[in-house]
Amino acid sequence: MLRIAAVISPGGAACRCDWGQSVAARAEDVPKLTSINFLYRPARAVCRSNVMEEAKRPLVIEIGKRLRPLVDGVVARNSDVPNDPVLDPADFPFTATLRDNWRAIRDEAEAVARVPDDVPALDEISPDHAGIAPAGMWRSFFLWGYGYPVPENLARCPRTAALVEAIPDLNSAFFSILKPGTHIPDHRGVTKGLITCHLGLIVPKTGDCRMRVHDSIVRWREGETLMFDDTYRHEVWNDSGETRVILLIQTKRPARFPGNLIAGAFLWGVKRTPFVKEARANIAKWDEGLKAIEAERNAA
Repeated sequence: MLRIAAVISPGGAACRCDWGQSVAARAEDVPKLTSINFLYRPARAVCRSNVMEEAKRPLVIEIGKRLRPLVDGVVARNSDVPNDPVLDPADFPFTATLRDNWRAIRDEAEAVARVPDDVPALDEISPDHAGIAPAGMWRSFFLWGYGYPVPENLARCPRTAALVEAIPDLNSAFFSILKPGTHIPDHRGVTKGLITCHLGLIVPKTGDCRMRVHDSIVRWREGETLMFDDTYRHEVWNDSGETRVILLIQTKRPARFPGNLIAGAFLWGVKRTPFVKEARANIAKWDEGLKAIEAERNAA
């Protein structure tokens, strides 16, 4: 099934106790915080009510199924980095800057995480991910989504914003928050034209928090980066009592002509599908609701 890949979690020193417990305690002090869900749901309904967009979905899925193997083959043959499932961060110079500044990024992720209802569940942003995103268990705070900035969220995380905006050929960037006990089932990304980077920010100290990429098991470490090709089947488990938080980056795969041209054309088409249009609309509507909540907090 054609899905736009988006992946994983948040953390930090002050929240180093179970994130869920610490932020829940803070959230109780915020007046009427849950009203953001009331503000948000009608927006999603409006987006879903676009009959023409809904009618396009089966056609887009079928076209994607037919084109993807051809596109991925051309991109793979012209890739400037290996076509392995798990890649070497040294082949991606921007990862060194992320590692050097990971604590500043973590601190901003923690500030966002202190009010968990400010961070939407992935299945609310992209309902097409509902099959792999257990309800409310996988939350995503988007800074960039599918090539488009989210100005309000960038303003809340200025240090992280400056770092991700300097990444060449950035497609998406978000704090990915995975609650304790969550399992993200086996799935794959939409195109070999993108490479996924995970920067560990808050990693559970107990239990087993891991990801399988093809036939390799990898684990996050705070301040370290993981690079992988998400067109390989992958699966995630947070078998711990703590929340995991990462910064997830997707950037274009370095490739030669004609691979770079074909990959760019495919991504151009993906951005115009109903799947991405709905996700972008939902991010915008969520931010509108969040602005209303912020005004309510400031007036209290």
